[in-house]
Amino acid sequence: MRIRKQKSETKETRNKMERKKLILFILLYLVFRGYNIGAQEMITLKECYDRAYTAAVVSAEKEVYNRIWEYKDKNLSRAWLPTLDANGSFTYNSSVMDINDVIGALPVPGIGDMIKPLPNEQYKVTVDINQMIYDGGAIKSARAFERAGLLVNEKQNETDLYKLRSEVNTYYFNILLLERQEDLLQNYLELINKKIIALESAVENGMVPKSDIDVLSSEKLKLEQQISENSIRKTSLIKNLSDLTGYETDTSVQLVVPPINEELTDELFRPELQIFDLRKEQLEESVKQIQSRRIPKAFGFATFGYGNPPGSNFFRDEFAPFYILGAGVKWNILDWNKAKNEKQIVLLQKDLIDGRKKEMKDNLKRMLNAKNAEIKSMKELLETDIELIELRKRITSAAESKYNNGTITATEYLNELNAENQARINYEIHTISLALARVEYMNISGQEIE
Repeated sequence: MRIRKQKSETKETRNKMERKKLILFILLYLVFRGYNIGAQEMITLKECYDRAYTAAVVSAEKEVYNRIWEYKDKNLSRAWLPTLDANGSFTYNSSVMDINDVIGALPVPGIGDMIKPLPNEQYKVTVDINQMIYDGGAIKSARAFERAGLLVNEKQNETDLYKLRSEVNTYYFNILLLERQEDLLQNYLELINKKIIALESAVENGMVPKSDIDVLSSEKLKLEQQISENSIRKTSLIKNLSDLTGYETDTSVQLVVPPINEELTDELFRPELQIFDLRKEQLEESVKQIQSRRIPKAFGFATFGYGNPPGSNFFRDEFAPFYILGAGVKWNILDWNKAKNEKQIVLLQKDLIDGRKKEMKDNLKRMLNAKNAEIKSMKELLETDIELIELRKRITSAAESKYNNGTITATEYLNELNAENQARINYEIHTISLALARVEYMNISGQEIE
């Protein structure tokens, strides 16, 4: 009885020692892993988005659109400045009025000889100045229309860049998945190596057949092949991500799983939807332009010239300076309903925009519903994965005990070990897939990722 009690105490003491060793190992592993991660380059998904935007060729278009708008706005604002036109002309009239024919018959001797006939040639050089006084708001509405057009172009450019997120996601999350798989495969390989070392002495003592080592060695080669393939794929994906984002990275890069909140809103912030609103604002500015054309315009003008005859003084046959000053009003009284028809066209265009916007919102809502269902499914899979891993750990432990007792073969034990490893891989796959689904949900709705 005392011997049995001593054995029980010895076993309990051994278990406590094993637990202490395990805790110490985990702490050392976490410290070492934290040190390595701290030394690695950390990249977030948001940083990849921003870098991809900067590296994209279309990102330069925003500056071009802004410069185009600046030139247009300067030209429109200068419509308030006076216009100066230089003109010159020479005319020859085959028949001109002769005053002698009119007054030569008067009973006044010699009066006809005092008045010279009008010249047949006319010479004139002028500078014409025109100044807008009141334009009915035409210039203001034209500038507002161009400003609205700039906002539309900038938002369209943002939409084009937004499409890069999907490509970044493909590379980013595949790299994350390969990293998790690589960790699991390396851990599994270390376990196989330890088993092979433990069996070598047993084979030498004739306790187990050499075929058991061959089975484990075959599994080791298969794992090394998988790790090598994993590394090649990861290197290729990192190269593609570097080309897309402009990051100079290598296989030591550490990608961070994006911190996505549990609560996901179904509000829509997509830039495409904002384009519809901006186009409607642009159409409203075009209505103001149409209305401004129906408002009277006031202007002033001046002409400074030098000619023969000077100005309208046809009786002066010599070169001399002259000037003309004046002001005017222009009003298109009747436009045959052109403005009314143009306003109707604008209303129809607004209806088209509203229809397109509604259709896009409906499509986005359906996509959000589908993605939300995928997220829920992934969460359920993860819960099942955790239970399955715990179950597989117990099955593997039992199989290892049976193998050590010689009741099952190495192949049978390896099958259970593979099943546990596959359960862990599935868990990592579903974890990354859930993170990706959440990111895609936010991208569909147009929410920013921190």
